Amino acid sequence: MTAIVLVHGLWADGSAWSETLTELRALGHEPVAVQLPLESLEGDVAAVRRVLSTVDGPVLLVGWSYGGAVITNAAIGQDHVKALSYIAAFTPDQGESVRDIAHRRPGSLLPEHLKITDDGYSYIDRPAYGKVVAADAPTERTALAAAVQKFPRLGIDAAPSGTPAWRDVPSHYLIATQDRALPATTQREMADHIGAQTTEWDTGHGPMYARPKDLAAYLDTLTKGL
Repeated sequence: MTAIVLVHGLWADGSAWSETLTELRALGHEPVAVQLPLESLEGDVAAVRRVLSTVDGPVLLVGWSYGGAVITNAAIGQDHVKALSYIAAFTPDQGESVRDIAHRRPGSLLPEHLKITDDGYSYIDRPAYGKVVAADAPTERTALAAAVQKFPRLGIDAAPSGTPAWRDVPSHYLIATQDRALPATTQREMADHIGAQTTEWDTGHGPMYARPKDLAAYLDTLTKGL
């Protein structure tokens, strides 16, 4: 069976996928969620490759939000990664950064709700987390996500991407049309640029919080034939 490896975004951790993991297991999969250090893009890429070394192929590698930039780099040279799945995610081209893409268009609520610690890390203001990340998810679920969010180091989003795996690996993109963190227009532009097979949902930035059962079914579909 195809292995499914899930990669979270900034201001989150592997528990973002908790319900999706449960639903995937119910479908017969044994998915794995990576825990990113969020200290540097290079370190996060290494963390994904470390996990990839522990699973047998073929692999569907899934990246949410910033996690899309991570899998874009991590899948290079990983022959058992047979497909990439981007969930409202960044898909940088070579030399491009997450920050470059984030600044393309206005509309994100992130800038007004980001807080910075004295030692150079960021977090989303906890009361606003649900509004920014998943307004359509249960309040208790996003409150939990806010409570366990990881603090990424400032500047991690400015790192230039390397050679993108999506040039050679079949890619799928789930566009969140009600996204308040990454405008849907930007998502469509990225999906078109990389030649991904696209699907659109009327949901916010974090469908793993709002629609985990649907997300598991979607990912299960992507594994067919790999």
